[in-house]
Amino acid sequence: MGFDVAAEAYDQFMGRWSRQLAPQLADFAGLHAGQQVLDVGCGPGALTEVLAERLGVAGVAAVDPSESFVAAARTRVPGVDVRQAAAERLPFPDGAFDATLASLVVHFMADPVAGLAEMARVTRSGGVSAACVWDFEGGRGPLGPFWEEARELDPDVIDESRLAGTRRGHLAELFAAAGHRDIEEGTLAASREYASFDDWWGPFTRGVGPAGAYVAALGPEHQAALRGRCRSMLPAGRFVLTAHAWVARGLT
Repeated sequence: MGFDVAAEAYDQFMGRWSRQLAPQLADFAGLHAGQQVLDVGCGPGALTEVLAERLGVAGVAAVDPSESFVAAARTRVPGVDVRQAAAERLPFPDGAFDATLASLVVHFMADPVAGLAEMARVTRSGGVSAACVWDFEGGRGPLGPFWEEARELDPDVIDESRLAGTRRGHLAELFAAAGHRDIEEGTLAASREYASFDDWWGPFTRGVGPAGAYVAALGPEHQAALRGRCRSMLPAGRFVLTAHAWVARGLT
């Protein structure tokens, strides 16, 4: 899937986006002081940092399957209990947390329903689980221009629009299938400024996620063609992109 990479590569690719979503997801979940909260699929720790700022390090735990991301999160948020684990096998007892959150993770779970069910299992009765996923099907995610041009070159390309939770209403459906109740859904938004086209394109060459893996697998000519198409689509100088994510929460 392209996440066995250095934390710094992920930060350049998606970090500035995920840091904007983190406080919005925490707000949507309705967190408050004194709660115990788990960050599922924490990556290098964007959401973990926000949770620790709001709840204190003793009130936060986090998991991620990537060894490099776990190491980065431990360094960035000292004192938080960060463990290497998959969402589908959380290493915590039933009802251990008041809330469980997953930012930009559900669509990469091997089994999204099982992962969300695990989040419900480790959340106390009456607690909340919340998650957000980019609107890839609607083309409103931050990688919209990239996948649009990739499809023009290769109509058979497997982009991220078919992944779990990336279409309207699907994230809520997954929450329901995992046993959550009183489900609410909405949208989050984030914007990012790029200094130039190369500032935008460079992270795609670092092998991060499906887009990075796709670029890495292309031959030199095809990669150059894709870069050229993207360059003609985007401004040459400084520009801003705005992206939207689906968000859902449910009670356990």
